[in-house]
This record gives sequence, structure tokens and C-alpha cells, in this order.
Amino acid sequence: MIMTRSITVKLILAFLLVSITGVALASGITYWQTAVEFKKLASNQAQDRFITDMTFYYQMNGTWDGVLGYYQVRNSVSVPGNLQPNPQLPGPAGIQPQPSANNFVLVDTNKFVRIPAGNFQVGDIVPQAKLAQGTPIDINGTQVGTVLVISNPSPLGGLEAQYLTRTNDALLYAALGASAVALLLGIFLARALTHPVRDLTAAIHGMARGDLKQHVLVKSKDELGELAAAFNQMSADLDSLNQSRRQMTADIAHDLRTPLTVIGGYAESMRDGVLKPTPERFNAIHTEVQHLQRLVEDLRTLSQADAKELSLNREPVSPSALLERMAQSYRPLADKQEISLKTETEPSLPDLQADPDRLAQVFGNLISNSLHHTPQGGEIILYARGEGKYLVLGVQDNGSGIAPELLPHIFERFRRGDSSRQDGGSGLGLAIAKAIVELHGGSISAENNAGQGTTIKLRFSI
Repeated sequence: MIMTRSITVKLILAFLLVSITGVALASGITYWQTAVEFKKLASNQAQDRFITDMTFYYQMNGTWDGVLGYYQVRNSVSVPGNLQPNPQLPGPAGIQPQPSANNFVLVDTNKFVRIPAGNFQVGDIVPQAKLAQGTPIDINGTQVGTVLVISNPSPLGGLEAQYLTRTNDALLYAALGASAVALLLGIFLARALTHPVRDLTAAIHGMARGDLKQHVLVKSKDELGELAAAFNQMSADLDSLNQSRRQMTADIAHDLRTPLTVIGGYAESMRDGVLKPTPERFNAIHTEVQHLQRLVEDLRTLSQADAKELSLNREPVSPSALLERMAQSYRPLADKQEISLKTETEPSLPDLQADPDRLAQVFGNLISNSLHHTPQGGEIILYARGEGKYLVLGVQDNGSGIAPELLPHIFERFRRGDSSRQDGGSGLGLAIAKAIVELHGGSISAENNAGQGTTIKLRFSI
């Protein structure tokens, strides 16, 4: 729970930090852009007023003589050249006007500075290249002067400064509001995101206590939903494997108990003199020992297959030769049971790179099962045919078939009995066959025939 809570806090802080950062960045850009535009607007308006004043003066006087004093008195500005505002000029309500900085230079048609500003003094001659950057003053289509703007922008007026202050306050309130909303959304989203994690954690703790059958409710189709679904599947698989392990342990104990009981009974009886040692009784003991040996060998084979240690000695194997070899080996037993055992092989089938002894082990298990479940007068067919890019080897019989509900499980370990097609042996024959086929890169499947009996198919890529 500590880790889950820390993730929740981290998510909340992350949402809050992103929100504050975004709002602060947007506010800063907005405030800066607004200030820049206001300064540009104020500068343009001041330039327009300056040009309008200068145009009016020239229209009234027809010359630029005295324009500096006019401008100084009219606008109460301080300009370079030891020229100060007229102290005798009264301002509104008796208040003296305060001097302000001038940002514009007036140049006459002779390139002489008439109104100075910045580094320009009265009487300076302005180069033509500099004049080309200025704004001409035209009267009736005739240029009478040029206005140059110095680099320093005009200061914002009271209204503009107030607007920027109010804008800054509004952005601050918006940032605080957005942060509060982000905090609430962060809490909601963090809880929504971490709730499946808490459920998974609780389920994992349950599995750690030994209860492998856990289920987490899948509430979404996103990555967390996929994680919950994968966990549910894993839990179900582990529970199934655990049940299979328990069943397998019980089956092994049962398979070991029966022959050991027989062997122990004969040995104890002969030791105590209750039974006399006879060849028949020694044969019975030997048969049970062989049964134990087969069980141990089958378990060893499956253990090697599970550990990927089951070795294969691959070589080219002819499908027709393999099936004919198996038919010859089991034909005497089939004839004894009055069962027809034959092979059907398509011509020109390619050789299979496989371990012939391991494949013989597979077919031995399959044929033994078919002989066990095929009635007298029945038929077993070993066939090989091509199906596209695959080589299919099969064992087909017209025996008792398999119950549909058991068909998907016949290759599981210790699935035996008449319905699961095992031969009454260790119960591992089909599981071993599946492991060997898959080790060859193939697949094995079972299906009931349309009429009667079962077909086991081995499919290999060619």
C-alpha cells in the first residue's frame, strides 16, 4: 500500500506540475506579447501624432524655423542641446507640465536635424542611407521633411500600464484556478489509474499466500486492462497447472502402488513360505518390474522434454519407409486380434529431417492405442500425404472413438481410460508423443472420424 500511495502522490504532483508549468508559460508569453504589442501601438501612435504636429506646423509657417521651440512648448519635452521646457507655460489647473523624453528626429530637406533625439543634435547632417529608413512628411505631394525613430520605444501610458497590470492579475487568477482544477483532476485520475494496480497487488498477495485462483475485474480496454486480463489468464493457467500437478502426483502414486503391492506381496509370501517360488510367480513379478521401468522411463522422457534436454538424432527419414517399418512391427499383434493394419502413402513425398527412433516411439504409442480400441475385424490405416507446405502423417482407425468433451484433453498427462485412448499403461504415452512431435517443430491433433473411430494427425513443415 505504501508503494501504491506513493504512485498516487507522484501522479497528483505530476498533473499539478504540468498544469502550473503550462499556465505559467502561457501567461508569460501572453503578458510579454501583450506588452510588446502595446509598446508598438504606443510608438506608432506617438509617431503619427508627431508627424501630424509637424505637418500642421509647416502648413501654418511654410518653414521649419522655430519648430523646435513650438514642439518643446506644445509637448513639454526635454531635448538635447541645453534646451529646456518653458517654465512660464502653465499647465492644467496651474500644474507645470513635466518634461518627457523625445523619441523622434525631424530632418529638413537639406538633411539638417531640426528636432533632435538620442545621439542626434540640432544642426547635425543625417546621411542619406539613414534618411532612407525614415518616414517622409509630404504636403500636397511634396516632401518637406523626414521623421526618424530612435531605438528606444516610447514608454507606456497610464491606460496601457493599467491594462497590462489587470491582464497580469487575470493571468495570475487563471493560473491559481487552473492549478486547483489540475489538483482535483490529478486526484481523480491518479485514483482511477492506481485502483487496478491496487487490485493486482492484492491478488498477487493472495497468490503468495497459496491461493493461485485469483481474478481481477477488468474495467477498461487500455494497457491496464490488458495487464489485468493477462494476470487473470496467468492465474487461471497456474491454478490449472497446480491442479494437474496434484492429479499427476496422485496418479503416479497410484501407478507405483499397484506393481509394488504385487511385487511386495509375492516376495513376502515366498519369504514366509506361504507360496512356493515358481516360474509363473517370478514372471508375474518380472512383469510388474517392467511396468515400473516403463513408468520411470516415461517420466524421465517427459522431464527431459520439459527441460529441453531431450536430444534428437536427425537424419533424412522416408515417410513410406517409416510407416512400413511400423506396420511390420505391429502386424503380428494386429493379425492376432484379427485387425487389418495397412499403409497408404502418396508417391514422391519428400524426406523428413527427423529422429527415426523417436518417431517410431510416437507411432508405437499411437498404434498401441488404436489396437486397444479397435474391435475384432476392424481396420487401422497408417497414411502419409502432402497438404500444401505440410507433410501429414496419420493413424486412422474405426474403433470406439473419443468422447467429444475429452477430445481436447487426450494429450494431457495421465489422461487415460477407454475414452481418452490411452492403452492402460502409464498414462503418459500421448503426452510423450506430443512432446516429441513438438520437439521436431511439428504439431499433433486428434479428431473423430465421420463414421466411427479416431484419427491422430502429425503435421510437419516441408
